[in-house]
Amino acid sequence: MSYPQTMQAKLTAGILAVTAVAALSSATGPAGASDTQTMAPDALIDALRGGGHVIFIRHATTEKDYADQIDAVMGDCSTQRTLSEAGWAEAKAIGAAFARLEIPVGEVVSSQYCRAWQTADLAFGGYAQNADLNFEPAEEYSEAQIATMRDRMTPHLSRVPAQGNTVLVGHDDPFEAATGIYPEPMGIVFVLRPKGGDGFEILGSISPDGWQDLG
Repeated sequence: MSYPQTMQAKLTAGILAVTAVAALSSATGPAGASDTQTMAPDALIDALRGGGHVIFIRHATTEKDYADQIDAVMGDCSTQRTLSEAGWAEAKAIGAAFARLEIPVGEVVSSQYCRAWQTADLAFGGYAQNADLNFEPAEEYSEAQIATMRDRMTPHLSRVPAQGNTVLVGHDDPFEAATGIYPEPMGIVFVLRPKGGDGFEILGSISPDGWQDLG
């Protein structure tokens, strides 16, 4: 899960630095984000209640943290990182918070990795898998591989939902490739305003343990 030197900035959760995004974008090609904000969680919930947003969830906590994308076989969870007991609880808590806060959910899309679709299933019950949200099969990515992840991920972050809010459950590296922002920790949720084409605005994030205080 390593990037070249220009992709090493890992921003603290909730701090979305426009200057960092611009610097990273110039090194790897234009990111889809045209702007970033740091809206408070309560304001994010108010926005989500109105629908029309994209919600990116990095999969919930796994038993171990290592780069499994080189050897992972899609459809075979024994070759991949899987959710820990804490991760199962995180995913269920996110889903419960969406229901409690009356956040409308439209399409739910996960990567093909077990930890992603498990998170989507535990939180929302239904989901569709899409390989666009997968990693490239490497630990040290080439610029071409970063561009590939960015080009696959950006349309999903930019597409305006047909109804409710679109939920994407995926991984750190593809999201960073598209936005220049490293989504940390596991289970973090980012809220984006899609603009169509390749454009989106990042509004802010909610930490895995931040849902209990909202409402």
